[in-house]
Amino acid sequence: MAFQDFDQISERRRIERKQRLKQRIIIGVVVIILLLSGAVAAFLIFLNSSKSDDTDDAGDNTETLDNDKTNNNAGKDTKSSGVPNDKGNNDQNVMEAQKAVHKICQSTDYKETCESRLEKSLSSKLLGLPGPDELMKAAISAASDEFDNAIKQTSAFMKVETAPDNQKPTLDVCKQVFEDAQSDFNHSRTGSPDLGNWLSAVMTYQQTCIDAITEDATRTSIEQALKVTKELTSNSLAIVSSFKTPAPAPAPMAHRRLLTGGSDVPTWMTHETRRLLKADALSLTPNATVAKDGSGDFTTISKALEALPDGYQGRYVIYVKVGVYEENVIVTKKMVNVTMYGDGSQKTIVTGNKNFADGVPTFLTATFAAIGEGFMAQSIGFINTAGPEKHQAVALRVQSDRSIFLNCRMEGYEQTLYVQTHRQFYRGCYIMGTVDFIFGDAAAVFQTCDIMIRKPMENQQNTVTAQGRIDKHETTGIVLQKCKISADSSLAGEKSKIRSYLGRPLKEYSRTIVMESDIDDVIHSDGWLAAEGGFGVETVYYAEYNNIGGGSRVKDRVKWGGYRREFKKEEAVEFTVGRFIQGENWLKSTGVPVRLGCYS
Repeated sequence: MAFQDFDQISERRRIERKQRLKQRIIIGVVVIILLLSGAVAAFLIFLNSSKSDDTDDAGDNTETLDNDKTNNNAGKDTKSSGVPNDKGNNDQNVMEAQKAVHKICQSTDYKETCESRLEKSLSSKLLGLPGPDELMKAAISAASDEFDNAIKQTSAFMKVETAPDNQKPTLDVCKQVFEDAQSDFNHSRTGSPDLGNWLSAVMTYQQTCIDAITEDATRTSIEQALKVTKELTSNSLAIVSSFKTPAPAPAPMAHRRLLTGGSDVPTWMTHETRRLLKADALSLTPNATVAKDGSGDFTTISKALEALPDGYQGRYVIYVKVGVYEENVIVTKKMVNVTMYGDGSQKTIVTGNKNFADGVPTFLTATFAAIGEGFMAQSIGFINTAGPEKHQAVALRVQSDRSIFLNCRMEGYEQTLYVQTHRQFYRGCYIMGTVDFIFGDAAAVFQTCDIMIRKPMENQQNTVTAQGRIDKHETTGIVLQKCKISADSSLAGEKSKIRSYLGRPLKEYSRTIVMESDIDDVIHSDGWLAAEGGFGVETVYYAEYNNIGGGSRVKDRVKWGGYRREFKKEEAVEFTVGRFIQGENWLKSTGVPVRLGCYS
């Protein structure tokens, strides 16, 4: 019986499945019929609408016949004979694009220039509403194209070979920085994630040329030629900033060890790197060795750099033995990812004496210039021996993006360290000078550095920094974090007579933050020095956070609109290594000791 029951159940289930299948087929047929009916109805409505439009068009064409030529009328009849007209859609696209352009240009300082150039750039390729990426690319392209036009305009009176001898050096500066600006525009056109970094550098390069020119007529001509380019670059920066996503807060650094002297060292560093960072002496395996006594591969640093193979992949390491190397060294743009280390910042020394008083533009006075991306120096001294009476005399000029300086020494008087452009990190360095001795328009962070103020010439006042941000949308600034600011032995006995300040504006939007540092009483109670005529006091961005020492009291600081008297930790965090120079992305992988966030 059990098997018979099973057979009956199976037969009943087979019949039920057959019935369900039949029902599904019926439902499917009904749905298809309904869909086809809807499609036919929609088609009939469309035809009816088209006929109505044709009637209207015919009326328009009849009216046009009375006023226009027959051939124009024939063209309109062709359009009304069933060929779709996309003019309405195009008009709608144009209107939507104009709205988008108008909206995005509200964040800029040169709105009229922004709207006219973006509308012109987008008009030829409108297929729909432009998105953020398309708007940013259009803004950058407009700025880059205008810069190319400016170069053409200035080429007639900027020929170095035919210029008077006294103008050739400054025109050479313009040539160099214009090439760098074009290169950074190209970086920006590719959609680099660091658009603010590259565009800020472009603005700096343009201003560097203008500042270098001493002949009034030439300077005025260059300023006029670059005027629109600077406006468009500023607009590009503003647009990029409006789309920027805030960087996440640096991750807490819980698992850390201390080296001798209390230096922070990340846990991801290799044993060898930890050992190397304990002292000035290194034992890296170099690709090339420089020694004055002939015991290395080369006797000069410049020769070692010249031998760097074209297109070399990876990091190229140069070891510079003990000695004083009297040469002006340039790590060119093509020389990327170069590491150079010595036997100690007072043992391996690069020295020169070029200076402004002798007719050399400040840009070209540098004893050592680091330009190629990813440059790293450790345990080397950079000195300009020109002396205070020669005024601007740079020991080290840096425009290398993602550059690192560890345990190095920069020594000079006026304008010792030129932090020119891009992102830079200094750790455990010793920096000496008098007037504006850390200056430039890079995004530069100094951690655990000794900043020593020397005795200046008669009637001079000392200023530690002179940051050169020329536009409020630039991503640049100087940050001194966990540093020691004090008087050199030459000034120690006279620091009450000679005034010294944390900084003064080099440009209108100068930005400097001093945080978690030890500020000696060598710093005047005002803290900051105004430029001549009070220039920039309302537009600068100067701030101090959680400092100690006799010169750290903010009670009597300047009463400028640009001085942030109430500067909180949440604001200070924005200027830490992790956020300000995106150190999480590139410093951690190098294994250098770094604090990505605040110390406290």
